Amino acid sequence: MQLHQVKPTHRQRNKKRVGRGGKRGTYSGKGIKGQKSRAGHKIRPEIRDFIKKIPKRRGYRFKAIKPKAEIVNLKDLEKYFNEGDLVNPETLLEKRLISRINGRVPEVKILGAGGLKKKLKIENCKTSKSVDKVFGIKKPAASAKRKQTGEGA
Repeated sequence: MQLHQVKPTHRQRNKKRVGRGGKRGTYSGKGIKGQKSRAGHKIRPEIRDFIKKIPKRRGYRFKAIKPKAEIVNLKDLEKYFNEGDLVNPETLLEKRLISRINGRVPEVKILGAGGLKKKLKIENCKTSKSVDKVFGIKKPAASAKRKQTGEGA
């Protein structure tokens, strides 16, 4: 047996073409009326309408939704950091507790799950209320660079 003598076991069927008339019925599988039955139908994504309703900084050049902060818990800090270490987004990247988003270092929020028995320095990270209690932090009204030091429970 040679290659030109091999025959397919099943006959190949032609793909069904929609809306070409004949055999497939009056509506050709598209139903009756409506936007989806017309030629060239397109339904816009909902997010586009929301963006258009926002007056300032609207359009395609601006990101509509701010990415959420990366979350790190106290139990992770306890496990991966030593006494007196500095905790900031760069050190968290080095220890692979967070990852880059679109090539940028993300915003970080520290949550209070687990315990912390070490003294650590926190810098440029958002913190939850429970973490503020652990570190004894009183948040200022506004600050350009957030530097926080404190001691764990």
